[in-house]
Amino acid sequence: MSAGHGHGHGHAQRAGHAGGRHRWRLAVSFVLVGSYFVVELAYGLLSGSLALLSDAGHMAADVVTLGAALVATRIATRPDTTGRRTYGSYRAEVFASLLAVVTMLGVAAYVVFEAVGRIGGDARVASGPMLVVGAIGLVVNVIALLLLRSGAEESLNVKGAYLEVVADTAGSVGVIAAGWLVAATGQPIWDTVVALGIGAFVAVRAVSLGRQVFAVLGQHVPAGMDASAVAADLTAIEGVRDVHDLHLWTLTSGMHVATAHLVTIEPADNHAVLDQARDVLRHHHGVAHATLQVEPADHTGCDELDW
Repeated sequence: MSAGHGHGHGHAQRAGHAGGRHRWRLAVSFVLVGSYFVVELAYGLLSGSLALLSDAGHMAADVVTLGAALVATRIATRPDTTGRRTYGSYRAEVFASLLAVVTMLGVAAYVVFEAVGRIGGDARVASGPMLVVGAIGLVVNVIALLLLRSGAEESLNVKGAYLEVVADTAGSVGVIAAGWLVAATGQPIWDTVVALGIGAFVAVRAVSLGRQVFAVLGQHVPAGMDASAVAADLTAIEGVRDVHDLHLWTLTSGMHVATAHLVTIEPADNHAVLDQARDVLRHHHGVAHATLQVEPADHTGCDELDW
């Protein structure tokens, strides 16, 4: 019985880590969004606009999320010196994404609560500052979107920050629309209606990202990967009779991991079996790190576990 694993981890993997490659995009977006948040919060308080305040609250969530994402990418790419983190610290990015989800849901709940409290009230809203600040916010958010868009396709951590900015962009559009409607009709209720819309949009985005985060933390089979197809491809390797104890999961964005026991027909070239299995997993299923155990057909005991 012998064991082997695919290579391509360690320092080389850290250097090519998706979140680390896009860290500069997060840093620039953090500075832009953080600066604008101060302006929007001040004018939201001065104008009395709930839509502006709700967008400022979501901007605050962006600042927290982008900051956490920056810290997480630094931690994730840092080599382990303790000897205790055998998979490194890549999961820090996933936890940062979870923080983004919690923050977004918190902002959405606050906006809805405040909006419901204003229904039937006599709130005064200054539409001028709403239009000006909303327009500035739209420009800032579009720049941040362009910076983060490519990284969002590769990193769940960057995607969390990207979705935050997407929601902020929608919020800026909502603020502009609310300002125009209040100015045109003289009815401040439009400010409340738009705030509710922003809150609902943020909540939907948070739930969508949350499902992806919990799929990673729950060690589900990576999205787009079929466990039965992986098992069939491994079984089709010459000399392999059966495959059991197959586990597939995602460590962090772009890093899929697998373990499996390959039962061979004697006589079998174990080295050839390991090489072929590694190539099948890497090139056909995107699994760069695999731990594989080769077992002769008469070996017993390894398949007795039920998990």
